[in-house]
Amino acid sequence: MVTIKDIARLAGVSPSTVSRVVSSHPRISPDTSRKVKKIMAELGYHPNVMAKSLVSKKTQTLAILLPRPAEELFQNIFFSELLRGILASANRLGYDTLLTAAGERDELESVARLVRGRRVDGIMLLSSRTNDPVIDYLASSGFPFVLIGSCKEHPDILSVDNDNTQAAFDAAQHLIAQGHERIGFVSGPAYLTVSIDRLEGYRKAIASSGLPVRSEWIIGGELLKENGYRDLSLMMGLPERPTALVVIDDLVAFGVLRGLTELGYKVPDDISLVSFNNMALSELATPPISTIDIGSYELGYTASQALIGAARRQPASTVRSVIPHRLIVRESSLPAAVITKT
Repeated sequence: MVTIKDIARLAGVSPSTVSRVVSSHPRISPDTSRKVKKIMAELGYHPNVMAKSLVSKKTQTLAILLPRPAEELFQNIFFSELLRGILASANRLGYDTLLTAAGERDELESVARLVRGRRVDGIMLLSSRTNDPVIDYLASSGFPFVLIGSCKEHPDILSVDNDNTQAAFDAAQHLIAQGHERIGFVSGPAYLTVSIDRLEGYRKAIASSGLPVRSEWIIGGELLKENGYRDLSLMMGLPERPTALVVIDDLVAFGVLRGLTELGYKVPDDISLVSFNNMALSELATPPISTIDIGSYELGYTASQALIGAARRQPASTVRSVIPHRLIVRESSLPAAVITKT
């Protein structure tokens, strides 16, 4: 049976160095790590994870708390890109991941069981909402966790996010630059921080340009449901309707496009549209959707790195990381005359 001492002897290093390579210790040089891992592979050595966990009191596992309802995660490609970034970083640093989901009533208890049982080294939250008891609990527990999003009640927690207020400001400013003066907003759930921040950015852009902000031009984003279609229909039936829309994300934008088509409106001839997330399918929509790329993969990758650093008790250079965004202009927000020429 191959042991750590055998690996150390062949690699010309100490057994403690081999142990640090196995645990992905940051102070081990890449050359030493590669040499030790090569010998481990040649000898077919696999660390005893359970034994290692008992000694170190570390599980080398991160929990990812899926947003409610969990089934929506698999409908929205944004979360797929987010998870791809999380898993890439965790795998590179030698961590496994545990996906966990719970109903609204037992979500806090599920998180508490993970913390009390030390089943994982850290917890990642994929979305933020106002007055969230899970964040309150984790913030007071001292247990390593990271939030993808922001929390106004706990501004000093470890978090990774975009500047969603500025991103929405930029989206609305793009429509204003195209000559639109009546711009509406299709929001997400009011309890989500991202909805609050993007609505704020939209309002700031409209107000700073001296244009009207009208409550009847702001509707919810349940466009895949009957009440969402009704709200869109009522807004488009107003005597003075919007000529452009800022939409909370690409998934909702698909519902908006479908609803507008059913109501007899053509994008962008009758109304322009800008969304968020830059899902791969947004470029394949009819017409292709202008969107704010928020760096979904980078959000996940950076959050995973930050959580692992916290789990290892490494000092963080910043508690709040902000991933840059960029506007991608496609046909949904171009004047019809420009599209005709291209």
